[in-house]
Amino acid sequence: MDRATRKELKSDKFALEVQHGVEYVSTHRQLLARWGAVAAVAVVVILAVYLYMRHEAGVRLEAFQAAQRIQNATVGPAQSEYQLAYATQAEKDKAAQKAWTDLAVRYPSSDEGVIANFYLGGEAADNGKLDEAAKRFQVVIDRGSKDYAALAKLSLAQVYASQNKMKDARDLVQSVIDHPTATVSKEEAIIALAHILAPTDPQAARKLLEPLRGNERAAISRAALSAISELPK
Repeated sequence: MDRATRKELKSDKFALEVQHGVEYVSTHRQLLARWGAVAAVAVVVILAVYLYMRHEAGVRLEAFQAAQRIQNATVGPAQSEYQLAYATQAEKDKAAQKAWTDLAVRYPSSDEGVIANFYLGGEAADNGKLDEAAKRFQVVIDRGSKDYAALAKLSLAQVYASQNKMKDARDLVQSVIDHPTATVSKEEAIIALAHILAPTDPQAARKLLEPLRGNERAAISRAALSAISELPK
């Protein structure tokens, strides 16, 4: 990532826009929880498009836009001559997989490559390929900015929890709690940890969530209350 981009990522405007996206995730936690790791990735990709369409330029952006256009394509007859469409979902998925993979391979250390790995990790998790998903999310943690790394840690923690690697999952989320970012606040990471603990240790999850019930941020308070209501009786 070049120096100019780093400065942009640290700007108040960037942090505010990202926070709005994260609050959407918190508010809709119950729905997103049904989707697993891929849900977080999908939201990140959508948010990243909104931000990086304005922050990046050149060949990488063109490749990124091409991949996103495929991702947003419809299945069935095109609604207009300007809209990309595929005959079947399988054809669309294949094209999207190739576009994101090419982007990840060609520009592995760029923001676009990091986002591509997010998408690929989510797709792998959604298809039950948890080892591949873990590798993709680890790439984001290793190569992405701290803002992307924090989100990738939460997704990887979900994968680890699915593999019954609870200590690894807890350690990852705890690292975000200890070092929150513009994309994941301390409170959001605590809620994520509670979701991971809930199936096996609902009492520990409740202990984490109770202090957040009356949080001054409405999205956090609602997310905590929702998570509490979902705890096993």
